[in-house]
Amino acid sequence: MGNGSVISPGGVQRMSAGTGVRHSEFNHSATDPVHLLQIWILPERTGIPPSYEQTTFSREDRRGRLRLIASPDGREGSVTINQSARVYAAILASGDTVEHVLHPGRHGWVQVAQGGVTVNGQALGPGDGAAIEGERALTLAAHEPHGGPGIRPAVGGRKAAQLPDAARRPRGLSHPPGPGVV
Repeated sequence: MGNGSVISPGGVQRMSAGTGVRHSEFNHSATDPVHLLQIWILPERTGIPPSYEQTTFSREDRRGRLRLIASPDGREGSVTINQSARVYAAILASGDTVEHVLHPGRHGWVQVAQGGVTVNGQALGPGDGAAIEGERALTLAAHEPHGGPGIRPAVGGRKAAQLPDAARRPRGLSHPPGPGVV
């Protein structure tokens, strides 16, 4: 594809390997650490041509609400993905609450990048993720258990077949016992 870029804060990059790509990632700064969340979503169709898309969502655009950042149809300026899934991002200050309705038969994943949040009453901290199934709606309430500046959750729904370990997860929320990306 011949692409090369730097992802800045609020940046969302979508790459579809399709029939094959050569890819590498590294921190361009010799002095500043990088904090990013990389999400792999299995495609609905295989064998498509490789493709690339990148956009940036401002802090204001994500502050206090769930902002659509990836979808099958690219609506609302989101990057386009080859799957029946939607990915949202938010920056929530302590005390902020947002809700997301899951349509029947849909599942979700919440990933906390920084700070802390409760999801339907279940506490999550930095790096925690939660698989959601059997819920009609999600209520995310931000708090700051580690003195963090708020949270940056990503919420997406997809079919059970694409959820990692979906068959082994109990109804409702589950998450690992400590920090770490799942």
